[in-house]
Amino acid sequence: MQNGLAGHRARKRFGQNFLHDEHWIERIARTIDPKPEDTIVEIGPGQAALTRKMIAGAGYATAVEIDRDLAAWLKETFPDTLTLIEADALKLDWTQVHPDARLRVVGNLPYNISSPLLFHLMTVADRVIDQHFMLQKEVVDRMVAAPGSKVYGRLSVMLQYRYRMQKMFDVPPGAFTPAPKVTSSIVRMIPKNRDEMPPVNWERFSEIVAAAFNQRRKTLRNALGKLLTEEQIKSVGVDPTLRAEALDVAAFVKLANIA
Repeated sequence: MQNGLAGHRARKRFGQNFLHDEHWIERIARTIDPKPEDTIVEIGPGQAALTRKMIAGAGYATAVEIDRDLAAWLKETFPDTLTLIEADALKLDWTQVHPDARLRVVGNLPYNISSPLLFHLMTVADRVIDQHFMLQKEVVDRMVAAPGSKVYGRLSVMLQYRYRMQKMFDVPPGAFTPAPKVTSSIVRMIPKNRDEMPPVNWERFSEIVAAAFNQRRKTLRNALGKLLTEEQIKSVGVDPTLRAEALDVAAFVKLANIA
């Protein structure tokens, strides 16, 4: 480790696994492809493996780091090319991060907060160009899963309503220090334009999707029994004897829009 980081140990409470393999660092950077004047915001820069590539491509970057020791080192190492936000990304008011800019968000997300953080970032989806994240492979597989898949679920539906999702490639445990016990994957998320998303009451949509997948083996008739009648489900062309995993995003939107 460089410049004052020799004694820094990955902190379990922050879910730290530092990317160190130059092959994978370079491949991820090429996938993101930062350009001059891009407003790059990196979550959890850690020991700056990816940060250096983002700065090299864009000329400047912003980073959100919760670890005080790493934050101090980052400020010292990149005094002129990195704006550091010392905060928990999960509690950060993202609407105040470069509020007048279109953001490109990147990061190696801690596995223990990945899902809530992805939902939290939806608050700024309207001005995000794209998001590239490294996450646990199982989580990415769920994010991009198609209807009918065993891993298709609430996370799939909610994120696919708002974003176009693409799994890019897997990253092996050996690319990190310390090596995690799981394989990681890179996912690309591109927010949809408003005209690509059918109007829906978000709270109702969330409620319907959560209830439908809460007990996956139940039919929609039973899973949604407290929210919709069988007749209402049929009224929008959805078969109430199906299970949640058989429905695409558009079908859930129809269910949520029943008056």
